[in-house]
Amino acid sequence: MEWYYLDTAEILEHLQTNQVEGLPYQEVKNRLLQYGPNELEERPPKSPWLMLWEQLTDTMILVLLTAALVSLALKDYKEAVAILVIVIFSTSLGFIQEYRALQSFATLKKLAAPQVRVRRQGNWQQLSSRELVPGDLVQLEAGNQVPADCRILESCDLRILEAAFTGESEPVDKISRPIPRHLEPVLAERYNMAYKGTLITYGRGKGIVTATGMETELGKLAGQLQAVAPQLTPLQRRLNQLGKQLAIAVLGLVVLLFAIGLWRGEDFKEMLLTSVSLAVAVIPESLAAIVTIALALGSQRMLQRRALVRQLNAVETLGSVTTICSDKTGTLTQNQMTVTILNVARQRLDIEEALTKSGLPLCTSLPSDAALQECLALQPAMELLLVAIALCNDVLVPDTDMANIANFLGDPTEVALVVAANRLGLEKPQLEQSLPRVGEIPFDSERKRMTTLHRQGPAQGHRPYGQLAFLPNNDSTSPHIAFTKGGVNSLLEVCCQVWRSDCAQPLDKARRKQILDINQELAQDGHRVLGVAFRLWDGLPSTLREENLIFLGIVAMMDPPRPEVKAAIDTCLQAGIRPVMITGDQALTARHVARELGIPHGDRVLGGKELARLSLEELADQADSIAVYARVSPAQKLTIVEALQNRGEIVAMTGDGVNDAPALKQANIGVAMGITGTDVAKEAADIVLLDDNFATIVAAVEQGRTIFDNIRKFIKYSMTGNASSLWVMVLAPLLSMPLPLFPLQILWINLLADGLLSLALSFEPAERDTMRRPPYPPNAPIFSRDVVRGIVWVGLLLGLAIVALGYYFWSEGRTNWQVMIFSSLTFSRMSLALAMRSQRDSIFTLRLLRNKPMLAAVWLTFLLQVAVIYTPWLQEIFATMSLSGTDLLLCLAVSTAGFWGVELEKWLRFAKRR
Repeated sequence: MEWYYLDTAEILEHLQTNQVEGLPYQEVKNRLLQYGPNELEERPPKSPWLMLWEQLTDTMILVLLTAALVSLALKDYKEAVAILVIVIFSTSLGFIQEYRALQSFATLKKLAAPQVRVRRQGNWQQLSSRELVPGDLVQLEAGNQVPADCRILESCDLRILEAAFTGESEPVDKISRPIPRHLEPVLAERYNMAYKGTLITYGRGKGIVTATGMETELGKLAGQLQAVAPQLTPLQRRLNQLGKQLAIAVLGLVVLLFAIGLWRGEDFKEMLLTSVSLAVAVIPESLAAIVTIALALGSQRMLQRRALVRQLNAVETLGSVTTICSDKTGTLTQNQMTVTILNVARQRLDIEEALTKSGLPLCTSLPSDAALQECLALQPAMELLLVAIALCNDVLVPDTDMANIANFLGDPTEVALVVAANRLGLEKPQLEQSLPRVGEIPFDSERKRMTTLHRQGPAQGHRPYGQLAFLPNNDSTSPHIAFTKGGVNSLLEVCCQVWRSDCAQPLDKARRKQILDINQELAQDGHRVLGVAFRLWDGLPSTLREENLIFLGIVAMMDPPRPEVKAAIDTCLQAGIRPVMITGDQALTARHVARELGIPHGDRVLGGKELARLSLEELADQADSIAVYARVSPAQKLTIVEALQNRGEIVAMTGDGVNDAPALKQANIGVAMGITGTDVAKEAADIVLLDDNFATIVAAVEQGRTIFDNIRKFIKYSMTGNASSLWVMVLAPLLSMPLPLFPLQILWINLLADGLLSLALSFEPAERDTMRRPPYPPNAPIFSRDVVRGIVWVGLLLGLAIVALGYYFWSEGRTNWQVMIFSSLTFSRMSLALAMRSQRDSIFTLRLLRNKPMLAAVWLTFLLQVAVIYTPWLQEIFATMSLSGTDLLLCLAVSTAGFWGVELEKWLRFAKRR
């Protein structure tokens, strides 16, 4: 039901209630049975056992479990236990993350049951909001939470903060009259409605309950939040694909090697153990642990950059993001209204430009600056304008700490006015002593104006504020002055003169048009515009009236963009990421901010009304050319995210309100605001920004790309090394050589390679072009064909070099030929890890100490292998013998074949790019 179109009589008739008496008690009982209690219903959550089962049946986990069973078959209980520990760790982490994600609805339910005053059967009663039913008459008072969706019946300066639903940071003035049907208002423009869970900040009123429980806007959001299915991250999809491919490859490998061994007449049991051992070595069983550690390290780095990671997989997802949908207020802008332009008596003052010319910082939190005042040389009329905006104002300013805006108490717009006057040398506390307020007409949404009356007092300091000496032709017989501020159109209705050339002149059509043109020009530039007028009174009027005013000037303000965001957006564009602004603010303001920040297609703005007429498919077709969405509703935010995802985009969505929760959960990566964000938004999100800054998202994207690159490096490194072992085991028998490696030796190589060295790759810093290339395609496999070819040919090159070394020593009758192969394969992992530190840059161009854990891992791997070769009791375990110095150096030299292969690949790619 579109209640905002109906008048009071139609609403009362439809809801069958009485405006004086309220509902009878018996009718309340009937409706409570019909509609249920006024609370959010929680659907049965997924069973914890089902969540655990889904974790255990993940493809990579199944591969690891198979590896554990193989190790048990080989009676290698240590290896089996190590793999099972990895399985338990990985599944536990995934279970905890999913379980915590389901708690977002529980937080949403906490917005539930305030106390409320209800009119029933002619009596006012204080009840729990759970007991409300449609048709109840309720009292709405400042400081209280709106208990249910209500149509406003009476409004006495009623203002409600709806930021959690609309994204607008300022309270909304509420009215009681119906909205014309031709306006088709979006949720933010339904000024005669109050919604459950919003906060009443000012005034009072009465409303009639139109919806309760899950039928409220908050309830609909709760339903949407529960309906959103969890999304697999790109890395999860890629690892699942890799796991399936590995499982098939390992099965074929075991069968092939076993068949070759039997064909050559090898012992059945020995071939079975060797084949299965190699299969275990091919499986990178530490992959899950390395991925988890890499994500954890990345989350710690992101925390240092003011981004708190709630779910580890979100770190990697950021690296694949193709579109960032960002709110405007507080994320792209400073969330602090700032006066930018003053226009009076044909003098225009651009404050930012003046500050720049004066060499002073644009910092609205500083106290008044004498150097700036002298530089500006304000005209008397401009000073009068500043006096007016400082005094026609309800902001409370502390006398002791004028420099801290956070201590200014009042509406954000009025705070901006006081700060501007203070910055230009007119401090509100001093003005209030010189010109004390003796009367007022409060602001209301009907008039859209506010007036204060002031008595001239004694002079204060060097400026005779009390006598208004800066007012030309001041009449000393007029000891009172009234200041009025409000919307320009509204103010012109009560003005008959305009201040020009140091005197009041008639407000004719030409001057009125000039004022309206200035107003329109500033509004189109994204400013919020206020008009200011005054009137001199001979004495204290018995009735203060807003009539026969003198139009003084215009004040333009805006929420300025954060200075660091423009550079962050430039970085996004270089990285192939498209920024999109989604805001509840006006289209003109949104377009101006987009233009200021350099958002591509920023002039193409799609409003909430136009968006409502598009289907999901139509929106998806147009989404690539729309960069700004204005005046959107909560459901539309979710629609925008879905449309982008239908185009194959990996979407990051920022938000802070209750209304953002479904979109945050639907997005591939939900980013909540840590300062202004609600608990619901934070629970639904994957990452929380501790500084509410768009630039922090971009820094997090860089970290995500770095982590994904390091995971790719690890897998490529591991698979290349495993391929070399495989080639050795396949080629040696074809040359009529005995089995070159024993099962325990294969497992030892795997332990060193996939343990110490792999972990060290997780610490590799970002490469120089990390944010100067597009993200990896969302549906692309974890490796391209070029990378797979590299794994195969570099593994083959290394395998051939090591087999050639072993064949030479074997054909010469040397008994240490197997130790030479074993040692060369182990040492080869050290040089491979060093070469894999960068996918593009040669190791010789990288700083050696940039990754200290890698140097430590290389030295430790070398020392452990030397211990296996030369320590007597380890020789017995691993079937090794001591090598001469020459043989050891020869093993080290041959082991670098893979290193030179990887470096050759990089050089060829570089030459191709040139």
